[in-house]
Amino acid sequence: MTRTPERSAGELVFLPLGGVGEIGMNMGLYGIGPPRHRKWLMVDCGVTFGNETTPGVDVILPDPSFIEQARDDLVGIVLTHAHEDHYGAVIELWPRLRAPVFATPFTAGLLAAKAGEEFGAETVPVTVVEQGHRWTLGPFDLELVPVSHSIPEPNALVIRTALGTVVHSGDWKIDPTPGIGRAIDLQRFAEIGNEGVRAFVCDSTNAIRAGRSPSEQDVARSLVDIIRAAPARVAVTTFASNVARLRAVIMAATAADREVVVMGRSMLRVLDVAGELGYLDGLRMPLDEEAYGYLPRDKVVALLTGSQGEPRAALARIASDDHRRVALSPGDLVIFSSRTIPGNEKAVGAIVNALATRGVDVLTDRDALVHVSGHPRRDELAELYGLLKPEVSIPVHGEPLHLAEHAKFARSLGVKEIVVGGDGKIVRLAPGPAAIVGEAPFGHLYRDGRLLLEPDESGMADRRRISFAGAIVVSVGLDGAGEVVHGPEVVLLGIPEHDADGELFEEIVEKAVMGALVSIPRPRRRDAALVAEALRRAARSAVAERWGKKPVCRVVATTDAVASEAVVERQGGGKRRRR
Repeated sequence: MTRTPERSAGELVFLPLGGVGEIGMNMGLYGIGPPRHRKWLMVDCGVTFGNETTPGVDVILPDPSFIEQARDDLVGIVLTHAHEDHYGAVIELWPRLRAPVFATPFTAGLLAAKAGEEFGAETVPVTVVEQGHRWTLGPFDLELVPVSHSIPEPNALVIRTALGTVVHSGDWKIDPTPGIGRAIDLQRFAEIGNEGVRAFVCDSTNAIRAGRSPSEQDVARSLVDIIRAAPARVAVTTFASNVARLRAVIMAATAADREVVVMGRSMLRVLDVAGELGYLDGLRMPLDEEAYGYLPRDKVVALLTGSQGEPRAALARIASDDHRRVALSPGDLVIFSSRTIPGNEKAVGAIVNALATRGVDVLTDRDALVHVSGHPRRDELAELYGLLKPEVSIPVHGEPLHLAEHAKFARSLGVKEIVVGGDGKIVRLAPGPAAIVGEAPFGHLYRDGRLLLEPDESGMADRRRISFAGAIVVSVGLDGAGEVVHGPEVVLLGIPEHDADGELFEEIVEKAVMGALVSIPRPRRRDAALVAEALRRAARSAVAERWGKKPVCRVVATTDAVASEAVVERQGGGKRRRR
């Protein structure tokens, strides 16, 4: 089975910096050698998206500080496929790593197109490798094995080393008719299993679901029937990267004698790259959105972005009647050919309700076969485990429940060693029993507008508090004798206009601030920091007493041309700063 290594080989370890214990933001490191002299391989470099807990944040990236400090020992970055949660951080993090990047033609094409749209993005040199390619990178013998997934050219990565072979599954399912490209190569997996597999690092997303995922071909047939039967306009929203689904929609529209109109920058980008690689050959080409208004209602299919409720996407603007070229009327049909990613339920629900209010019919995967998952259910997991026969199972790509259920299922399949790790956990794969043997620093980076920030410097804690309880800003100026020369001026943000008795909160704060100011002896009013803190406490307490919530409060006090301000209150008490 597994080759017996020499002592000088050290250890073979797996270290996820993202994607284990969470959905998205996948970044896995494989290291081989003694602890202080390891060579590292990175598999995937993805993002996840901001939500209500990170107001204002566009995407969240894994913090690469650990491997950045060891980048001289990072032999390369291999991208399994072109979903954002697997490749979306490359453009921003590559300048910090500068390791060789390897990707298939579709992934490389999307990466280049994306970089071309981002202002100031550095060109990432990519070595293009085909599915099935095998090559050596430092101490790693690598092979891309085709799998099926909801995007062109998805791969598992086989990592052969002196200490044994690891199969890193990437995102996958077993689908013999994936719609485009190569299907999963089960024969090759069987051959690799016969060589001997030390560890299987495997997708857990659907580990809680029994049976098998339906095929993309089944969805394609269903879409033909639905679109043919529709009496008016049809709009289909799906993941832009699912080229097989885009192709199925175009084919269904053609079968129903309809034209396809495409909306959304990311969808146009994907179609451009897919077209260049031949994935759209033989299809009637979609029209630009300008054509939408000229087509009869029963002769158009709109293919658009926004399946996850993104507020700036085409579907959200159409649902709110805010799109300059496209509108939907009562009796039109919107098909959600997608699943809602956990955390996006409220945003998607708001769009569905807006469409329903306008009399537009909505069809989801609860109503008909309009979407299939790209991840394996239990019968598919059992089949691939049976082919690979791994000694060790490492569940990844999932939240804690998914990982735990995957571990139980792998144990039921007879796998002897199972390690449920997490981001920052160093898992020894060989030699000896698989186990967590250490920890490495990990964390998140926030892309906030044009900035890439660590959480501590992002102001996120204050944003969350302001979104819950508003903010108060007070400004006051005192002369050298402690007399007020201007103010106090009060600004309230996100606070009700008046209390239960009808008194204005602005007046309540002004009274509290003046009362606190009068209570400070004149000689002590020359201490600007002391004044600022006293006023801050008074203003905040007055609002909390009448409202029941404690807003963020900032006071700027100027005394004798020297300014000082009380910073936003932190948990555990106020903090003063003189400037």
